[in-house]
Amino acid sequence: MKYVTTVDGQDFEIEVVDERHVRVGGRLLEMDFESVSGQPVFSLILDGKSHEAFVYQNEENWEVLIHGQQYQVKAEDEREKRLKNAAGGGNDGNGEFHLKAPMPGLVVAVSVEEGQQVKKGQVLLILESMKMQNELKSPRDGVVGRIRVKAGESVEQKQTLLSVQ
Repeated sequence: MKYVTTVDGQDFEIEVVDERHVRVGGRLLEMDFESVSGQPVFSLILDGKSHEAFVYQNEENWEVLIHGQQYQVKAEDEREKRLKNAAGGGNDGNGEFHLKAPMPGLVVAVSVEEGQQVKKGQVLLILESMKMQNELKSPRDGVVGRIRVKAGESVEQKQTLLSVQ
């Protein structure tokens, strides 16, 4: 099965070859992807390299946090993507984006203020979870809307932290 996967606005063609192999572009990769104890934490072994990822689904996309970087991911099979494009059903990216906690944790720092202009990739806040500090970054250029948390506050997974318009 082939998929078109959009990661932070960039498209990748991914083919699931079999249970242990995927093809990304023209590259065949060996992989193992398993949930850890039924949590939204996954162990990913890709071409012999081990990675830990926090993965959960929001209203429209998947949120993936890996190596301290948060990504917005959308996966569609080829047919679904073609039909959507033919119908003119693309997302223009102009709606409000709600940054949600990818896992429970402690807000270490909020790096922005309401009304502040931000650039894609700019650190919005730092969330500590499982003794790791994760920089949560803006997925696009915009203006910070309402900030719903402050430094020192504990948050739950999927809790809205702030918005970018």
